[in-house]
Amino acid sequence: MVSALFALALLAAVAGPIGLRLRRRPGFVTGRDGRLSTSTTLALAWTVILVWLLLTILAYGLTAGGGADWFAGEHGPLSSLTTVYLPLLGGPYVALIAAKTVVGIRLENGSMAKPAPKPTDSGKRPLRELIANDSGRTDLVDLQYVALSAVTMLYVVLFFLSDVGGGLPHLPAEIWALTGAPAGAYLVNKMATRANPVITGVAVQGAALVVEGGGFGPEARVELDSSALATEFAPATGTLTAQLPAAAPPAFTVVVVSRGLRSDPYRHAAAAAPVPAPAPAPARQPAG
Repeated sequence: MVSALFALALLAAVAGPIGLRLRRRPGFVTGRDGRLSTSTTLALAWTVILVWLLLTILAYGLTAGGGADWFAGEHGPLSSLTTVYLPLLGGPYVALIAAKTVVGIRLENGSMAKPAPKPTDSGKRPLRELIANDSGRTDLVDLQYVALSAVTMLYVVLFFLSDVGGGLPHLPAEIWALTGAPAGAYLVNKMATRANPVITGVAVQGAALVVEGGGFGPEARVELDSSALATEFAPATGTLTAQLPAAAPPAFTVVVVSRGLRSDPYRHAAAAAPVPAPAPAPARQPAG
C-alpha cells in the first residue's frame, strides 16, 4: 500500500508540471495547423508513463528492493522492457514521425488542406481536437486510436500499482497490438484522406457571405441550404465571397464544393442583437 501511494505521488510529480505547462501553452503538442496533434499527444503520454515506471522501480529497488542485486537476473523488474514496453512506445512514435512526414508531403503537393482553427477565448486548445477532424467532427480512426491507447495505459498503470515490488507488469507480449494496430490505421488514414475543403468560419458582411477555411480554389462554389450562390475566390486571403439572396434566413447551413469534393456542413446563425439597457428614471424634483 505504501509503495503504491509513493508511486502515485511520483506520477503526480512527473505528470503534473507537464500537464500544467501544456495547459497554459499547448504549442508542444499541436500540429502544423495549430490544433492538438493526436500522434504527438499519445507519444508524449506513453513517454511520461514509461519514465514514471522506470523512476518508481529505481526508487523502490534502491530502498525497499534491496539494492542493485534486485535488478539482476532473468526475471528482474525490467525483464519485460524490450519485449513489451518498448514496442508499446514504438508504435505511437512510428505513427508520430510517419504522420508528420505524410502531412508535410501532402501539404507541399496540395493534396491536403490544413487551415488554422479559430482562436479560443482562453487561448487553450479543446481536448476534443484529439478525436476530431479539421472540420471539428469526430473522426472514427482518431477516436479508436485515442480510446485503445487510453485503455492500454490504464492496464499498465493499474497492474503496476497492484504490485510495485514486482517491477514492470508482466503483460502479454501481444498487448503491443493495442497501440500498434491503431497507430497503423491512424497513419493509413492520414495517407488516404482526400483533400476535402474545410470551413473554419462564416461571416455576413452586408449582402455578402465570407467563408474562411482551406482547400478552396478558383472553381470552388458556396452552397447555402443546398442552393448554389455566385462565388468569388480571393487568392490573397484564401477566402470565398458569395452574394446572399435577398430573403436569406437568419440561420443557415453553408457547404463549399471544390474539385468535386464537399466540405462538412457549417451552421451559421446571426448573433442576437444586444438588448439596450433601460434609461434611468428622471430624478424627482423636491417639492417647492
